Amino acid sequence: MKVLNLYAGIGGNRKLWSNVDITAVEINPEIAKVYQTFFPKDNVIVGDAHEYLLEHFKEFDYIWDSPPCPTHSQVRQNLRVVNGDCKPVYPDMSLYQEIILLKHNFKGKWTVENTISYYEPLITPIKLGGHYFWTNFYVPDKDFVRRGIIDHSGEKAKPATVQDLQKTRFNLDNFDITDKRQLLRNCVEPELGLHLLKSAFAKSDSNLVFWGNYEFTPNQPSL
Repeated sequence: MKVLNLYAGIGGNRKLWSNVDITAVEINPEIAKVYQTFFPKDNVIVGDAHEYLLEHFKEFDYIWDSPPCPTHSQVRQNLRVVNGDCKPVYPDMSLYQEIILLKHNFKGKWTVENTISYYEPLITPIKLGGHYFWTNFYVPDKDFVRRGIIDHSGEKAKPATVQDLQKTRFNLDNFDITDKRQLLRNCVEPELGLHLLKSAFAKSDSNLVFWGNYEFTPNQPSL
């Protein structure tokens, strides 16, 4: 099965995937190098994911798409813009361009992920684990906690440290890269990434579907 992982970052959503042929696209060479270290068998392309999707979407069976989220973010708009820390910007409409392209042209399974926006979404998503998702398949509801984003261990909640985030994502101690905390925060939780992939292929015309260490029978709901 051929999988396209767009705006791959360091691969949070991809961490628990197995038995698939993955092409990952990441525009930042420094980040792409980290991804390749963790997933040496993946085909990693340094380039523009938006353009790559348009040119190559027909070549894959499943597409995961996580376009940039800052311009849609509640935190940026409701805290930083409102408080005068930064200026208002146009929301990046490539998010909706990609949803529409996939919905009307792609014959395989697809997932588009983004932050929960400060405005009413222009295309209705599902909400799961602190994210918005648009898909062309049924996704069973499941509780996912954004582990490590906020540290609640003390008397007062505070932003998680790099060490906190590394416990549930990746250990970046051996990498000389900037803003490790932001890279880790940008990761989709691995369990959530697996849940979406399993949901996409939980049904099959064959007698059995084997997915990593998981086995499905036809019409059996995932998870």
